[in-house]
Amino acid sequence: MHARRILIAIVLCLAGPVCAGERAPDLLEVDLFAVPPADFRHPESIATDPATGQVYVGSFDAREPHAIRDNQILRLSLDGEVLARVRLGPTPVTGLAHHGSALYFLNFGASRLQRLPADFADGARPEDVVAFAALAPAAPPLREVANPDGSSDRIAFGAAGFPAINGLAFDRRGNAYVSDSFQGAIYRIAAAATCAPCRVEVLARDGLLATTGALPFGANGIAIDDAAGRLYVNNAGDGRVLRMPLAGGAVEVLADGLYGADGLLLHGDRLWVAANQIDTVVSIDLRGKVRARAGRFHGIAADGTPDGLLFPAATAVQGNRMIVANLALPLTATAGDEWEEQVTRWNLMVFDIPSHGDR
Repeated sequence: MHARRILIAIVLCLAGPVCAGERAPDLLEVDLFAVPPADFRHPESIATDPATGQVYVGSFDAREPHAIRDNQILRLSLDGEVLARVRLGPTPVTGLAHHGSALYFLNFGASRLQRLPADFADGARPEDVVAFAALAPAAPPLREVANPDGSSDRIAFGAAGFPAINGLAFDRRGNAYVSDSFQGAIYRIAAAATCAPCRVEVLARDGLLATTGALPFGANGIAIDDAAGRLYVNNAGDGRVLRMPLAGGAVEVLADGLYGADGLLLHGDRLWVAANQIDTVVSIDLRGKVRARAGRFHGIAADGTPDGLLFPAATAVQGNRMIVANLALPLTATAGDEWEEQVTRWNLMVFDIPSHGDR
């Protein structure tokens, strides 16, 4: 029997790269990039201007009552200094994307896609692009789940008709794509920079875009692969990365086990997932295999900021490095059970993007 195992191993080795070995995923350390002003809470979304390296950050301040909220969008220099800010009051911000000469953002509280000039000044007023509404039916389709014992489950989702717009990305033609975490949908706004009036098209509705997980957000971060004609989207509650044709079509699972898969970014041939419930940014290849892990949580620093990553929600590329937004948002009503409760000042972290050669 022992000789037979050796023979099988030799045959497998000759048939492919089994014997060559393969390096384990890179483990990357993160450093501090910037600490926003003391009145800026919960950085949820982030984007960069590829021409200037300037950084944009949006907040998700969802405190109650509404009157105490102070949501903002910041424009930061290459080195993280505040250049300008826009205040949005009670309405939190989710997705951000730089496109052309403008910064586009999802006003989660107002259910609108809005934009600002990329070089906006203090107090600039956002311009509406399009509004999102309840779908009919509000609940996404049923999901069939096959079990290992041969049985199957059927998940029926509920939804109250609130468009939980979350992830935002542009393709090279200028079409904008938006995820809806509650209604289990992907939307497309054709020619979002020039349309007037603009129209929201439902590109996909699928049970895979909804969740029954403890984290109650389904479809989340979006990334576009124009060359391959694919759209990738995270399901935060399920801890999955999904993919579908960019033109519309079947949704399928690419990767599992990334609990809290929040922001999503495609850089080269790697997808970078901000896994907010495991305090790590995970890089996977386009087959779904983990290739790198960036950051971990080290505790609360003396100034009240997270040391390392705590509930990372989004990433953005700036040259050869990646900037990470530490959302650090408490989720439960129970006092004393989350490190996020101890955060009194929020920050952005950064790490060098590794070169992976032929890996």
